[in-house]
Amino acid sequence: MSLEQQVLSTFPSVENIPAPFALSEPLEYPHYLINGEILTWSGEMEDVYSPIEILKNGVYEKALIGRCPVLDAEVGLQAMDAAVAAYDNGMGRWPTMSVADRIRHMEDFCSSMTEKRDEVIRLMVWEICKSAKDSAVEFDRTVEYIRDTIDALKDLDRANSRFTIEKNIYAQIRRAPMGPVLSMGPFNYPLNETFATLIPALIMGNPVIVKAPKHGKMLLAPLVEAFRDCFPKGVVSILFGDRRLVTPIMKTGKINVLAFIGASTSADALRVSHPHPHRLRCVLGLEAKNAAIVLEGADMESTVQELLTGAFSFNGQRCTAIKIIFAHKSRVDELLERLCEGVGKLKVGMPFDEGVNITPLPVPGKTEYLNELVRDAEAHGARVVNEGGGTVVKSLFYPTLLYPVNSEMRVYHEEQFGPVAPVASFEDERDAIDYLVQSNYGQQVAIFGKDPDQIAELIDPLVNQVCRVNINSQCQRGPDVFPFTGRKDSAEGTLSVSDALRCFSIRTLVAAKGNAGNKALLTAILRQRQSNFLSTDFIF
Repeated sequence: MSLEQQVLSTFPSVENIPAPFALSEPLEYPHYLINGEILTWSGEMEDVYSPIEILKNGVYEKALIGRCPVLDAEVGLQAMDAAVAAYDNGMGRWPTMSVADRIRHMEDFCSSMTEKRDEVIRLMVWEICKSAKDSAVEFDRTVEYIRDTIDALKDLDRANSRFTIEKNIYAQIRRAPMGPVLSMGPFNYPLNETFATLIPALIMGNPVIVKAPKHGKMLLAPLVEAFRDCFPKGVVSILFGDRRLVTPIMKTGKINVLAFIGASTSADALRVSHPHPHRLRCVLGLEAKNAAIVLEGADMESTVQELLTGAFSFNGQRCTAIKIIFAHKSRVDELLERLCEGVGKLKVGMPFDEGVNITPLPVPGKTEYLNELVRDAEAHGARVVNEGGGTVVKSLFYPTLLYPVNSEMRVYHEEQFGPVAPVASFEDERDAIDYLVQSNYGQQVAIFGKDPDQIAELIDPLVNQVCRVNINSQCQRGPDVFPFTGRKDSAEGTLSVSDALRCFSIRTLVAAKGNAGNKALLTAILRQRQSNFLSTDFIF
């Protein structure tokens, strides 16, 4: 059986789909959430198909997952009005609510969310073809992120629940909300990375409009009722649509924070559509071209395992994926041999298959794009070094190693966001440093080696090029308490559990001269708990 036939055979017939993931009737979801109401859309609907094709009567057909609204500008403006009303110039119920009360709302939501775990995971598996195991990890990690955010806010509030006295001025310094937020997450982590901005924005007192990702949108449907039931009217809007929906929202000038994770071209278009750019705070996670540098003394066994995971986990569809490998010339042949062996052991199949590594790609046209990169690299002197590399079967792209790559090739510069790993060799470490210096991106780098002097010489220049240097490990985001950001065109703002709370808030203070009258006034407000901001309560 040829490789193409083997890969094709992984696409299932109806009876071969495991029962927990079996598709029943497509999910018809003509609903959206605005101002505390789940409304029904009577306009254009979008068919949402899985990249998985199912064998029926000898013919492969794409599986229809469901249908959801393509909302228009009018709906977007209604959501904007609801958010503005909920904020009410900072005087609304949510922004003035005590931290302890906002936490209780978030805890209620977290509890309700966990009841939808299996449904959300199933929809994620079908729509973006993330393995069942990784989809479960994403859901559980998101729940953990919510709980960690709650704990981080408690710590922040405890630290601020005291007065500062300077030069006979008494002040309490806290963080206050920014105002309406537009939150847009990516397809590759449609739950986790959407919630990585949504949750801290909400819990800091901001109303949030969520535009579901282009791919991975259906998994939000099971959570809409929980958002409605757990937060006050207008505080959360859940919308489905495209630029026709979000551009009018931005053009109102009433969005104070844009939280966007995706392509820089889309982020730029949204930013420039805002009429008051100096009033707009942007929290952006954009492209990356993270490099791995394999030094002469690297432990090749552990290095290869980290590179395989770093380059091919979820088909390389991660901003933190290793997207180019620089290997010392004396070790490159050994590295390629081991990588080829490792790639050959990666399991290719459907996301519900046990132990699967490589699954169908959810973005239409992605296999054609990756094929273009491979052909371009070959035209400029590279070759596919692993058996079967570059094989395309429907929406599956077989993992591919390219060597030797150089600056004339598109894959040397472009973020491939797929299961293609370009490899270049070097004799002088300065070549790898220069690559990162000249790159438009600056998220992370991974260094593999044993010589402390050699690694130290790389660390010092590289920390000024990227925001995380990984030693003998793949590039990655977690743990979520660590800062996650990038230099250059890779990011704007920092996302970690605590940093995100700061991204969606601003320091503000109440101050008074320390005379007897003011002391009595402040004491009375505190004792009678007349202010949610001015408070020395300790949240347990």
